[in-house]
Amino acid sequence: MSAGTYTPRPGAAPLPRMIAAQAALETRMLLRNGEQLLLTVVIPTLLLVLFSAVDIVDTGAGEPVDFLAPGVLALAVMSTAFTGQAIATGFERRYGVLKRLGASPLPRWGLMTAKTLSVLVTEVLQIVLLTVIAFALGWSPAGNPFAVLLLLALGTVAFSGLGLLMAGTLKAEATLAAANLVFLLLLVGGGVIVPLDKFPDAAQSVLGLLPISALSDGLRDVLQHGAAMPWGDAAILAVWAVLGLGAAARFFRWE
Repeated sequence: MSAGTYTPRPGAAPLPRMIAAQAALETRMLLRNGEQLLLTVVIPTLLLVLFSAVDIVDTGAGEPVDFLAPGVLALAVMSTAFTGQAIATGFERRYGVLKRLGASPLPRWGLMTAKTLSVLVTEVLQIVLLTVIAFALGWSPAGNPFAVLLLLALGTVAFSGLGLLMAGTLKAEATLAAANLVFLLLLVGGGVIVPLDKFPDAAQSVLGLLPISALSDGLRDVLQHGAAMPWGDAAILAVWAVLGLGAAARFFRWE
């Protein structure tokens, strides 16, 4: 046996391994949180099933699920990338978790990358579950899958930037209240369940610029109406993504 067989090799693990380990930890923590599961899984599922089965809201011609499914997918993205991430990150910041992780071998950008990967994994699980339920309710989607993926990616980046901005600038309790309030307001006024054309004309022009409206309308144009690519909605999401991430990078406080 050579003398160096059991020689310690101190040092950080390779960066990709650290990011993967942190992303797996973030995902497990998110899936174990009852409040987050309520936002990310239970509420979107209940809305999809209830409003598809009961004629409460006039969704226009065709089956209600064809209108509702794209909006609920957009809601799922918002609940994970914005609401869930804002609340979790806000309390991590309050309890000093972010400060300690920021001093670890994992760089701060690596931590944010891990959080983003966690969001993406959770969204994949949400979308698979909601898609299966929508098919069981008689959903008949159309359109280009690439356009759907691009819209979902842009929506994720936009909501993630806004969630990190809120978590990095407000106190944890304020983040909890504000994130849930925004979730409820956008659920009602973002074209998820109630079509935007049910609102007054002046309100429609403002609500149409919101990221949830752009995402839900864009997904609906593709999946319900077979549009190739709703570039206007994609542009709105891209602007929100740039503004949100830019503001988060500028104003995020780790302590």
